[in-house]
Amino acid sequence: MGRHATKILKAALSALHYSGADGLIAPFTSGSGVIFMLHRVTPEPTKDFEPNRILKVTPDFLDSVLKQVKSAGFDIVGLDDVPNRLNAGSQGKPFAVFTLDDGYRDNAEFAYPIFKRHDAPFTIYIPTDYADGNGDLWWLTLEEAVRGLTEVTVDMDGARRHFPLKTTSEKNAGFDALYWWLRGKPESVARAITHRLAREANFDASKVCRELIMDWDEIRALAADPLVTIASHSKSHYALAKLPEYKVRAEIADSVARLEKELGRPCRHFSFPYGAESSAGEREFAIAAELGMKTAVTTRKGLLHASHKDRLTALPRLSLNGDYQDPRYEAPVFLLVGNESQGLPQDYEKDCDLLVKMPMMGKADSLNAAMACAVMAYEVLNQRRRPS
Repeated sequence: MGRHATKILKAALSALHYSGADGLIAPFTSGSGVIFMLHRVTPEPTKDFEPNRILKVTPDFLDSVLKQVKSAGFDIVGLDDVPNRLNAGSQGKPFAVFTLDDGYRDNAEFAYPIFKRHDAPFTIYIPTDYADGNGDLWWLTLEEAVRGLTEVTVDMDGARRHFPLKTTSEKNAGFDALYWWLRGKPESVARAITHRLAREANFDASKVCRELIMDWDEIRALAADPLVTIASHSKSHYALAKLPEYKVRAEIADSVARLEKELGRPCRHFSFPYGAESSAGEREFAIAAELGMKTAVTTRKGLLHASHKDRLTALPRLSLNGDYQDPRYEAPVFLLVGNESQGLPQDYEKDCDLLVKMPMMGKADSLNAAMACAVMAYEVLNQRRRPS
């Protein structure tokens, strides 16, 4: 990659600094492009206990990232363009690809209009069982079970563990212990245990998929736009590296065939469920290539380099998730403060890189302009005092 292209890439990555994403991608300072990974895009406020909030970003966050990436000189391209872009190597402009996993309904309601406004292509990876309404999003079921219970006892590797779940801190500690223990188990075990906990909490685990995930009619409507690529995320969302080879092939091949049948077009791209080293490895990469996948993505962190042209079914991604959307102000900042009754004039507002609203408690609906400016100035100063 040439010096000029590298400067553009670094500028784009540093442009994400306000979101905190620079901390995630700091180890990767040069490359041909990047594949961003998201899950949910929703304006829902964060709950006190919401351990899966990492899967959520706000529409404003997505909009800001798209603006920053474009202004930094990246081309936003679809997955079909990735092989040619990688073959171009240092001769091509840096590029960015946006992907969303699982097929959440809010992708159509909130993410799609933003991508459309930016004329930016994007990909949604669908587990076909999810689109049928039969998906098992056990990590969300576990969250709801822990939310609804005041205590739980589980046999964990021969030891009987008791978790009090009355306070938010107890619920967070209990969820973390259960989640990471279950991640190391065969997924059938994880699903069975979370379903048992859901029953104890009087929570219907089957409604999670039906309420959150798009059905086939919604997917077809979205796929009608050429900006949208619908790709496979397996059939049942199992960690493929933990399955025997014949099941791995079935998970990929069956989901691809179903997507092609439902949408009437080829399915060329795949996302490995979970996507970490323990969930997808060389065997799975080879099988995806043998089954005709043009690309396949992981959740391993990294930028795309020319060398990835020979590893198209083992591509890294960078997560744009809920832990990286708090505003950051270490770079030079120009603050515009609107008046209390009307806010900023629209002409000013549209030129801002980031709009900040302060949450209010009690009877007052806003601070006066001077106090609001003082609070913002203090936060800027406070962040610059923090150790990096």
